[in-house]
Amino acid sequence: MVRNLRNILRLFKIALILAKYGCVDALEVFGFPKLPIWLLRKIEPNIANGALGVRLAKAAVALGPSFIKLGQALSTRSDLLGAEMAGDLGQLRDRLPPFPTGTARNIVETELSGSIPELFLEFNDEADAAASIAQVHFAVTMDGRPVAVKVLRPHIEQAFARDIDLLFWVADYITRSRPSWRRLKLRDSVKAFEKMVAGEMDFRLEAAAASQLFENFQDDDTYRVPVVDWSRTSQRVLTTARVYGTPIDQTHQLSEDGHSLDDILENASRAMFNQIFRDGFFHGDPHPGNLFVDSNGAINAVDFGIMGRLDIQSRRYLSEMLLAILNYDFDLAAKLHFQAGYVPSEQSIGDFALALRSIAEPILNRPASDISIGRLLGQLFHVTETFGMETQPHLLLLQKVIVVAEGVGRTLNPDANMWQTAQPLVEKWVLTNKSSEHQLREVSKLIGDIVRRGPRLFQDAETTLDRAKKLLETTQVPEFRTRRHNAWMWSAIGFSLFIAVYALLG
Repeated sequence: MVRNLRNILRLFKIALILAKYGCVDALEVFGFPKLPIWLLRKIEPNIANGALGVRLAKAAVALGPSFIKLGQALSTRSDLLGAEMAGDLGQLRDRLPPFPTGTARNIVETELSGSIPELFLEFNDEADAAASIAQVHFAVTMDGRPVAVKVLRPHIEQAFARDIDLLFWVADYITRSRPSWRRLKLRDSVKAFEKMVAGEMDFRLEAAAASQLFENFQDDDTYRVPVVDWSRTSQRVLTTARVYGTPIDQTHQLSEDGHSLDDILENASRAMFNQIFRDGFFHGDPHPGNLFVDSNGAINAVDFGIMGRLDIQSRRYLSEMLLAILNYDFDLAAKLHFQAGYVPSEQSIGDFALALRSIAEPILNRPASDISIGRLLGQLFHVTETFGMETQPHLLLLQKVIVVAEGVGRTLNPDANMWQTAQPLVEKWVLTNKSSEHQLREVSKLIGDIVRRGPRLFQDAETTLDRAKKLLETTQVPEFRTRRHNAWMWSAIGFSLFIAVYALLG
């Protein structure tokens, strides 16, 4: 009862701010009761300034840090908000006034167990950047290294905990009141948002993410990640090497400095491809404010609070679906959706292939420079309700990253197509990861899993063999299919059956 009352009061405070910015329509969409809607319309401005998504972005800034982050997260939900509103929210920038320098110093000294003069030779009292969760101060270590010190906003954890509880409460209410929305998995999305924000507020996790990304690209001179200063890093303070360079969207300055914009675009495309497909670990917020081009033309990334992961199966599915669509093979694209379990098995593969064609062909028939995979992914959500598809929360961040990256690419060269740059890399990756030898190694791993789990052998054997079969089936792109490959597939399945039976009898 106390929780309900607290959240109702909080919700109405939020509703008043939304009404102030002309966003009552959004409350109506989400099933807000009719009487409060009628009352809020009385205080709503008669003339709305800008599209609803733009107004929601302004309201999010007024509501504070939690809702700025929520607005950015919702920018991935074109299935929920529509492509236009999601696109407008995608323009929401995470900027807030800095908190007092004295407070920042106190947090640093408490977290690092030392005074500022003991920790740093120099510490800039003026914050270089301030966002909803933290602000950054430039400093110099005692041994003369320029660093960036990221400091968590005071009391931000409590504020987020309160708002996360409200979001769970609202998600449960909407799911109960609108059964048709259950496929959108609102509670799962709130859980994903909670996990994302929790990761952003623990700078030890961000430091670990930066360290992993650094290792992934340590041999790449075109994409760089700052080194973490672990001795000056804690839960609420993150210290890394300072990054110097020009923001990637300042194209005029980059050209004046003698950089090739096409080279930068190619490096950015390759880096994104490597993160998504090669590593399955990618920067979740690659907007221009987080990407800087140094004097050597290398891209330097910052802010690793939001990172995405994709398992090998998801990467195979995405790469092959991308190739299938780019090659106009909508039957294969539809088949891949069904094999991945994204479309219920009772639906028609032929009908789904036709729906994909209706979305993709108008886009793909345009000149190469006009192809927008980001727009394509957004439009794909429009068919989900017709075919009873459930939202895949782990792919929502990837969609956002693709849209943002594509925007950066068009800033660098409006006539270039980053997907043409990535296509041969994707094809090479698919070939490498669908080779007979590679697949046999994967199946062998699955067999080992069967053997180790004695008591659950029957169940695990069935599940694992099904996974093995799907693994082999979903990597059969028509262009690369051969008799030898099919022989390997059935040999591998037969071998796995033999091992499973042998383990059972033994």
